[in-house]
Amino acid sequence: MAKALVVGGTGPTGPYLVAGLRERGYDVTIFHRGTHEIPEIPADITHIHGDPHFPETIEAALGATTWDLAVVTYGRIRHLADALVGKVGRFVSVGGFPLYKGYWDPFELSPAGMAVPLPEDGAVAGPQDNRFSYLIRSTEEAVLAAHPDAAHFRYPYVYGPHQVEPKEWSIVRRVLDRRPYMLVADGGQALGSRGFAANLAHAVLLAVDLPQRSAGQIYNCADETQYSVRQWIELVAAALGAELPTLSLPLELAGHADSLLLEGQGFHRLLDLHKLRTDLGYHDVVSVQEGVRITAQWLVANRLEPGGQLETAIGDSFDYDAEDRLVQAYRQAVDALAPLTPPRRDSGYAPHAYAHPKQADQGRDHRNR
Repeated sequence: MAKALVVGGTGPTGPYLVAGLRERGYDVTIFHRGTHEIPEIPADITHIHGDPHFPETIEAALGATTWDLAVVTYGRIRHLADALVGKVGRFVSVGGFPLYKGYWDPFELSPAGMAVPLPEDGAVAGPQDNRFSYLIRSTEEAVLAAHPDAAHFRYPYVYGPHQVEPKEWSIVRRVLDRRPYMLVADGGQALGSRGFAANLAHAVLLAVDLPQRSAGQIYNCADETQYSVRQWIELVAAALGAELPTLSLPLELAGHADSLLLEGQGFHRLLDLHKLRTDLGYHDVVSVQEGVRITAQWLVANRLEPGGQLETAIGDSFDYDAEDRLVQAYRQAVDALAPLTPPRRDSGYAPHAYAHPKQADQGRDHRNR
């Protein structure tokens, strides 16, 4: 029986990867720190407990064991890539997409912000740019240098059970707390790529199924259908049988309260999936609506501790009193500014740029006289 090593395994995509590999006939071992176990991993799966972040701890944990396949989703991928040279037949790895220029500072691009949607060959950070972004880029290069036939996947924000920073909790808790609204920045129109855990695992498993086609390739991953911040709030609330109206404030006021914005900015971060679809035939295996339902209901059953470490990590203070005071002050300011606003056109229709056909005919008749 072929053997597979999954580095990680207890995060959102881990159970789907383990199940998918077993369905493909692999004897699966997971390598992780062992700080938390989850019930979705079958009891007969072999665990290696160790720290996958440092060369010495990786070597100590893995020893001389060999595998036919390694799917690396956690730890320092460059060290794992080096440690597994000669010990695996195929290396498949998962990283993120903050390596693109403009992810952290949209104004380092002209025009400001990343292209929409953003393909794999979009501009990536160099050594003079954001250090974290450049580390991600250099890690991808290290993976392909150590394993030329590797496949690497750039994950977006992942939603699903066991997400350690579940942004959906901002919505779920407000539904549970019966809040009358949720603040959004600039109408909640920002787009940022998300992926349900089962869909992202499916994308990675396609590289297992198609080793020659995916060899040496890097792929963007996400759900095929994406929604704005405002739509996301509506989807999550609806999954709980509730409504949560949004209240829009300018980014300068609401940005600090809108934890659903990626890195707290209103620029789009939307990944193009053309290469994933054309190379590997990717399509979502779970709809966004079903993924949101699973996520929201799991969060209700596994609520974050109010004010605890996990809730703090998502960047939402849940300071409802402050939100209400801000909204009241904003409305008062809008009322005060109303007399200064330019008048609007009374009609709901904009004037047509071209003359009506009858008017055009009259003009021709007049010229022909």
